[in-house]
Amino acid sequence: MPAIVGPVQVVNNSDGIVQFGDSLIISPKSTGKSNSGSGAANTGAFVVTNNGLSASNVLDTNLIDQPMIGNN
Repeated sequence: MPAIVGPVQVVNNSDGIVQFGDSLIISPKSTGKSNSGSGAANTGAFVVTNNGLSASNVLDTNLIDQPMIGNN
């Protein structure tokens, strides 16, 4: 259905899709993997993290974790 779109402000679009109007299928795909130590992903206005010893040892024997090909 047609739509009337007024003023639009896009502040941030990081690896995404912005669609205005008609669409049949929108299927964005992305994969990612991250490793972080203790206290690395804390968010907030006031964060205190005390770590005596922090280590991230990663052994990844998988060749493919999440295939994107053919994953519709």
